[in-house]
Amino acid sequence: MNADIASRAHGDAPSRGVLRRYGEHLPISDRTPLISLGEGDTPLVRSTSIERDVGCAELYFKLESCNPTGSFKDRGMVVAVAKAIEDGATALMCASTGNTSASAAAYGGRYGLAVYVIVPDGKPGSPSGIARGKMAQGVVHGAEIIAVEGNFDAALRMAREITSRHAIALVNSVNPFRIEGQKTAAFEIADALDDAPDVLAIPVGNAGNITAYWKGFVEYHRLERTSRRPRMLGFQAAGAAPLVGGAPVEDPQTVASAIRIGNPASWKTAIEARDASGGSISAVTDDEILAAYGRLAREEGIFCEPASAACVAGILKSAAAGQDFAGQTVVCIITGSGLKDPETALRSEPAVHRVPAELDAIEREMGWA
Repeated sequence: MNADIASRAHGDAPSRGVLRRYGEHLPISDRTPLISLGEGDTPLVRSTSIERDVGCAELYFKLESCNPTGSFKDRGMVVAVAKAIEDGATALMCASTGNTSASAAAYGGRYGLAVYVIVPDGKPGSPSGIARGKMAQGVVHGAEIIAVEGNFDAALRMAREITSRHAIALVNSVNPFRIEGQKTAAFEIADALDDAPDVLAIPVGNAGNITAYWKGFVEYHRLERTSRRPRMLGFQAAGAAPLVGGAPVEDPQTVASAIRIGNPASWKTAIEARDASGGSISAVTDDEILAAYGRLAREEGIFCEPASAACVAGILKSAAAGQDFAGQTVVCIITGSGLKDPETALRSEPAVHRVPAELDAIEREMGWA
């Protein structure tokens, strides 16, 4: 291991993190540095409003937005980076719609690794670009960001090719250590509820996360830590729904940039998770996503990125279509923070109301005059 990286890893604060809390369930060895940015241990928050419309016994939101870089990616990234350090890597690469790049850049910066990020070309915040909040994270953490013509799928092809030619660790979810880390969220849910939920609802983009959660629930069930395995309900955006349509989408389009992926790398394992759990993968429109996004913020106090709202939109849509959740415990995965994509909030919510600095003018605007 590089001496500088080893010294940084050794100096970590004694917070548990994913590697310490769930090390016995992860492919780590005595040589694996127990690095951490404090990832994991994210809140499981019960719904106060949306639960009624779903008609279930209990509805919870797993706030993966509370991870260090604001998304679930940190769970898998910490394992992937630890194993890369163990193998002597000095550089990381990923293709990204934003969250992966933010996570890779943060962990790379902390442990002295060069980080290269390939992103789809386009102005930040545009339909073909990545959200500005996510781009800002990669930039400030010191990653070298390279924009290529095409979409995420083209970026991932390039990243895979480059890392096959050079001694650079690829840290996308095609890296199996990413899946291993991300499965720990399933352990946390089961530990908090004292069992697996009946239903796990999750956004689906590159499909690594639905793969990881199912893996985690299966492993806990085999260890008899749970009495059941949940039904996995995955939700894609209608404009980027290859798993729903059964074929790659050449030009995926959706306001939910984190799931704007036309040919998921974990396609096969996502379908296996769907089928083995007796679940489904279906689509929700951008309008449905934005409606759920607004409700989460206004009624539940949860500000998430649009992709996160896809699973809430999907559960609401399923319930409205007659799917019966009575008596069941449902968990929705809030994959990333709304601060990742502030432009969407500012476009979808009312503008600031400007009035003179006078009490009567403010009271009139409030409707209290």
